[in-house]
Amino acid sequence: MTKPDAFSAYDPILAEALLSDPWLHGPGEPHRYGPDLDLLGKILSVPVQSGEVSESGRFAKGIDAWLSHELRRSGFGEDEVWPRATRPRVLPRDLAVLLDKLPNKVAEEVRRRLPQLPSVGPADAKVLGRAYYKQVDVCISRWDRGPELLISTKAQLSSFGKNLPNRFEEAYGDAANLRGRYPLAAVGFFFVQRATILKSEPDAFERTVDMIRKLRDLDGANGYTATGLALVDWAGTADGPPQVKLQLDEVPDDVGPAQFLSAMIHHVTKVTPVVYHVAVRSKMERRGIPVAEQDSADATAEASSDE
Repeated sequence: MTKPDAFSAYDPILAEALLSDPWLHGPGEPHRYGPDLDLLGKILSVPVQSGEVSESGRFAKGIDAWLSHELRRSGFGEDEVWPRATRPRVLPRDLAVLLDKLPNKVAEEVRRRLPQLPSVGPADAKVLGRAYYKQVDVCISRWDRGPELLISTKAQLSSFGKNLPNRFEEAYGDAANLRGRYPLAAVGFFFVQRATILKSEPDAFERTVDMIRKLRDLDGANGYTATGLALVDWAGTADGPPQVKLQLDEVPDDVGPAQFLSAMIHHVTKVTPVVYHVAVRSKMERRGIPVAEQDSADATAEASSDE
């Protein structure tokens, strides 16, 4: 039997979560994105309640699982966004198509074996940047289009001022590494801090907001396409285990989760032809776009007929 992975504890929560329309605007109105913040709190409550809170462990994986769910809400395909809601977490689209075409018994057997074959269905997505390989926390990529969306996530739950310089030094390097090789990809950085920073180290919070803004791509520099920040907190009560809650009142709108997801999604659609990501565009633009989603096979057939 395959052992659970770092995302397995979130599978039941994601299985019950609806892929509801995330856009709040109407036709012709300015675009407004509404992230499911209650779901993020529910996901992050799992490692908090089990005592597995750490800056590099299951807590961070919960952020990745939530961002992936948000991208699926926006219209990206189930197998398109990594980590997937089920194992294997990384599954090349062409392999997913093959599984759909196989006889049911064969497909079930292959799916059962995939988690045991990390070279085929790895738990993490790693991409080659300009200078080094980078494990990307959330990814949309296909062999025929290359990486289209790459998100790095970080969590900081204590020792804010002390560790902040290291966090952003790493972030600057990763941005240059990824943007240097994939200039058209939407490359993002999403940072989650515990809200205790507001009282314990308010100066570190001001520095955090400033750095989140400065990490963005400005004047042709190799910064991020978009950056985002969220504050969370929790406390045990006599009525039950601690529940993680989002605290965004002190987070400026221009660095909050809503603008981050909106900017990343907009960028992916901006740099691809209208025949790609049609479902994403239709939701965002509040209209039925009268084109069919083009696949690589369709493009190859068109190219052959033109010759």
